[in-house]
Amino acid sequence: MNKRAIVTGASRGIGRAIATRLQGEGWSVLNLDIAAPADKDAAPGVWIETDLSDAANLESVLEKLLRDGPVCGLVNNAGLMTPTLLEETTVEDFDRTLAVNMRAPMQCAKAVAPGMRDAGFGRIVNISSRAHLGKTHRTAYSGSKGGILSMSNVWALEFAGDGITVNTIAPGPIRTELFERSNPPNMPRTQEIIDSIPVGRIGEPGDIAGAAAFFMQESSSYITGQVLYVCGGVTLSRGGS
Repeated sequence: MNKRAIVTGASRGIGRAIATRLQGEGWSVLNLDIAAPADKDAAPGVWIETDLSDAANLESVLEKLLRDGPVCGLVNNAGLMTPTLLEETTVEDFDRTLAVNMRAPMQCAKAVAPGMRDAGFGRIVNISSRAHLGKTHRTAYSGSKGGILSMSNVWALEFAGDGITVNTIAPGPIRTELFERSNPPNMPRTQEIIDSIPVGRIGEPGDIAGAAAFFMQESSSYITGQVLYVCGGVTLSRGGS
């Protein structure tokens, strides 16, 4: 079985944790990220500089990668988030968020699907967010994360007979640069978020990596079209709001 996998945004945070976990499970990881890993020598996989907001650049990168054969694993992890109220959300920010969070995942899935079909095996994991259920200051982000969840459901149905599974992970609060930039450690609101998590701690990137690795396993062939909330119970405690 071909075990090449694309993980977008794998230079840091959740993406890096996923890439590390998959590499440990025998996948050859291709990291599509505009930023280089901080320590290239120790970073998992192969970094390919890619501007996911640029459709032409992404298409060119994918075309080159697929010349070397099919890619049978895809984790659409990269995400962009600008925390603003609706009245402060610009059209430019909205469009760029959707380009990275929705259009790029669609391009990646479209590109790798034919090779997966030919191989009779494929695993696609899309990273959404529990914010798609509703969160202030997240018009573009929540919209895009709800959109990728909806696309996952469509793809799961379209690929169900081809040995390709498509599943979604919706993380809750996870300790990443993105989270800490939006929720500085010294803000009372940040501590309130942590105190509201039923399991009593904020999530770590490895928590998401474990879920992604499960969906990527060959033995997970009967699981498709599912959304897994990796949130420490936050979704239950807040009643889905």
